[in-house]
Order: sequence, then C-alpha cells, then structure tokens
Amino acid sequence: MYNPVCFLILSWVFALLIFPGVPARSGESSFSKPMDNVTVRQGESAVLKCITDSKVSRVAWLNRTTILFAGSDKWTLDPRVVLLDNTAVTEYSIKIQNVDVQDEGPYVCSILTNRKPKSSRVHLIVQVPAKISNVSADITVNEGSNVTLMCLAIGRPEPTVIWKHHSHRGHKVMTEGEYIEITAITKDQSGAYECIANNDVSAPDVRTVNVTVNYPPYILNARSTGAPVGHKGILQCEASAVPIADFEWYKEDRRLFNGLNGVKIETKGKQSKLVFFNVSEEDYGNYTCVALNTMGHTNASIILYGPGAVHDVNRASQSRRSLHLLWTVTLLYLCKF
Repeated sequence: MYNPVCFLILSWVFALLIFPGVPARSGESSFSKPMDNVTVRQGESAVLKCITDSKVSRVAWLNRTTILFAGSDKWTLDPRVVLLDNTAVTEYSIKIQNVDVQDEGPYVCSILTNRKPKSSRVHLIVQVPAKISNVSADITVNEGSNVTLMCLAIGRPEPTVIWKHHSHRGHKVMTEGEYIEITAITKDQSGAYECIANNDVSAPDVRTVNVTVNYPPYILNARSTGAPVGHKGILQCEASAVPIADFEWYKEDRRLFNGLNGVKIETKGKQSKLVFFNVSEEDYGNYTCVALNTMGHTNASIILYGPGAVHDVNRASQSRRSLHLLWTVTLLYLCKF
C-alpha cells in the first residue's frame, strides 16, 4: 500500500545521500559558517553542534552513509548517540558518549530547504593517550657485551619515545627512539633506563628497564697502616665488582683464615678488614688482599708496620703477585662452582 509519509522520508534521505551537500557560505540563511574539527580524548563525550534557522524544513545527522537522526527520530541503534534537548529552535546538536577510535571520521548535518540540500561538515578526531605496549625486561650482561633495549608505544597521535639513563653517578642521558643500542657496554652504563612515551594527550606513560653489568673487581681503597706492639691493628681493603667480590687475605704466599693466628677477617659488602687484636713483632710485614668474582680477580699489597718505620700510608700497590699465588687463588675460587 502506498504510504505518502514513508515515501516522503525515503525521498528526502535519498536526496541527502545523492547530494553530499554544499557547505553554507556566510550570508546564506540556512546555516551558520561550517564547523571546525572536534577533538576529544578516548572515553570522553563529543558534542557536534548544528545551527539552523526557521527556513529549514527537514534536518538530519549522518555519519558517512549511516543516518543517525532524521529530525527527532533516532535511526542508529547505538545507545551512546543522543539528540540534545536544545532550548534554541535553531540548534540541532547530537552527543556521542564514551567516544572510541571507531567513532573518528566525518559527520554531516544536512538540511532540506525549498531549493536544495545543504550541509555542514565536521570531522571528529579521537585522541588516545600514549601507552607503552611492549618493553624489554630487566637484563644482566657481562661488560663488553652489545645490548639492545626496546620500548614500543601506541596512541593517537603517535607518541614520541624518550630514553633516560639513571646511572649510579646520578647523571641522565636522553635518547629518542623506540630502540636504544649500546655497543661494548661498560660498568658505567649500568643502571636504570627509563622509557617515556608521550603524545601530550595525557600524562606520559613510563616504564623502567634495569641493566646490570657484570665486571671483574678493581681495588677502590687499600692503605698501609701502623700499630704498636700490643695494640689493635686493622688493614682495610675495598673493591668494586659485580657480582660482589669475595675477599681473601695472604701473608706472603700463606693464606690467612678467620680466627687463626690471632687475626679476624671482617667482610661486609665491598669492604674487607684484617683485624689484629694484639699486634706482635711477627705480625709486621707485607699482606695481600685478593678480590675475586666470576669475572676475574685483582689484588693489592698492604703493609702493617710498627712505630718508627718509614712508610707512605696512602700508598697501595695493586701489582700482580707471583704466578704461584694467582693460580692458587684462582683454583681455590673455581672449586666453589
């Protein structure tokens, strides 16, 4: 059966789709000037405004080829799209709630006058905060190795990725890019590498990759010291190493053990002490502190001397000892593994 109302609506919609519409120019009565782009963040609401006048007989909102509203009749099944209850008779605006990326694109407010269809266009831009989608795990490498760190980020607009290096010295090195490559890494390049992804939509997304660099021990501090007979004497040795160094003490080629021959070995962290509770004449002489880990070993010569002896207490020799001592130390340490 012929329905004139239905035929009228279908004819009007067909006309809107066939004639994409002519943007209203200033001075024309049907529309105000074309709308600017509307930019919103993902999850927020977007209001698309359409200003008309009393000469408009029909009006509709379209998204590409989909009709959202025809007059006050809702054609879309999307519950997020609502027609605003406008107080002004010349305003015909819609609201899209909880905007997602799929909502981005062109929207058209079309009107039908006695002459021909006209339209006002707006492009909805959906911004997505920067988010790091994949990042390297914490790693441990040996000094001299090549290291590549990765930090992938997504967002709209595309985020910029910045790397910051927080070393034990406190300085920061900034590098831009999703990948950072370190050739022949050194112990000074260990520490926390901070990946920062930012596209100015919201607060930057930040992740941290910890890089541990194994390196052989080296002596930081080893000083000769003097002590009178019958008094307490302490020899100190400090070494930096990753993994943390083990310490061994020798007098000449004889290894000293804790609690024997009146000496005590106190080791805590990167420092070791050889303690003499009651110094005797036999205790004076040259001692060797050996620091060792899985990466290697080193040693320092320290002298315990008595009153009247001439020594530079700030001098600490780190020269190699005899091959016999070094091989002995190495074999004893390797036997632990």
